[in-house]
Amino acid sequence: MTARKIRVLVVDDTVLYRKVLSDILAGIPDVEVVGTASNGRIALAKIEQLQPDLLTLDFEMPEMDGLTTLRELQRLKLDVAVVMVSAHTSEGAAVTIKALEGGAFDFIAKPGSSSLEQNRESLLRQLRPVIQSVSTRKLLRAALRGTRAPAAPVPPAPGRPAAGGPEAKPAIAPPAPEPARIVPAAPAGRLAVVAIGVSTGGPNALAEVIPKLPAAFRVPVLIVQHMPPVFTKALADSLNQKSALHVVEARDEEQLLPGNVYLAPGARQMKVVKKAAGEFLQLTDDPPENHCRPSVDYLFRSVAAVYGNRALGVIMTGMGSDGVKGLQLMKRQGAQVIAQDEASCVVFGMPMEAIKAGVADVIMPLQQIAAEISSRIR
Repeated sequence: MTARKIRVLVVDDTVLYRKVLSDILAGIPDVEVVGTASNGRIALAKIEQLQPDLLTLDFEMPEMDGLTTLRELQRLKLDVAVVMVSAHTSEGAAVTIKALEGGAFDFIAKPGSSSLEQNRESLLRQLRPVIQSVSTRKLLRAALRGTRAPAAPVPPAPGRPAAGGPEAKPAIAPPAPEPARIVPAAPAGRLAVVAIGVSTGGPNALAEVIPKLPAAFRVPVLIVQHMPPVFTKALADSLNQKSALHVVEARDEEQLLPGNVYLAPGARQMKVVKKAAGEFLQLTDDPPENHCRPSVDYLFRSVAAVYGNRALGVIMTGMGSDGVKGLQLMKRQGAQVIAQDEASCVVFGMPMEAIKAGVADVIMPLQQIAAEISSRIR
């Protein structure tokens, strides 16, 4: 046992899944499985003793289920990243979104192949980027505390193909604080679209921003959230229930309307095209960019081409650098850019890269982003 490893506690009521997950995690470099538990009550009792960095948490368990355990972790303010293990069904997706909005770090989907080997490979593909995210977060926190980073980064690994998650490069230290260049809110009538890019921690961040936009919001909002099919539909439905605006999973050839929020569907690329009748969405099966489909860069590039200086870009919590190249194109056209600050990010990757690239006009906490968007649109 070394202090450098990512310490994981596996929580599942099924002996087989505890064994499978433990074996897979133990095979990932710089990971140590420090224990297992068959339900949330046992897990809570073990956390103080084992001090895990990461908890894999099943939903359906006796005595204390996954959502109840997550709420207890939040109430007790225990500093451990929680990754939910979800069923890849509409019901599983809905409860997963609830967990992510409630503070879960990320999720993986239980594979449904009849082949044990294929299931193991699927879980490994999903777990590698999660471990990378937790490792990077640990490194950043250590750097911010002014200590030597406690771990060598996990070797780069392919992201989840289903989710289109990024293959993140580990950040050894955060950038030096950079004063935000504050651009005044645009004159009334100028901005015509809001484009948002987000990844790890996104459902919780979007639940903070989208419901706070007013019913009179007069431009369309386009969102790329790195997430697999089924789950993007559940996320759109959840946001729609909370919001005054109409939130939908985007459809191909859909015309953009003021006050509507369009979420890119999992495993599809989404872009804007200009036609005689107005602006429309196109969904494609174009290759992943930055190991992502949907990709923030893919959307932002089209926003730069169609809207020019009438666009507002927003980059929020997430691993990697997806969105930076697109934001650079948007800035060249005169667009404005809001970046989420480090303190309020689950993972300060995508906003950090945008800030380092010099494309952020303002850097602010998550809780202020909705008001800033509304101010600039007005």
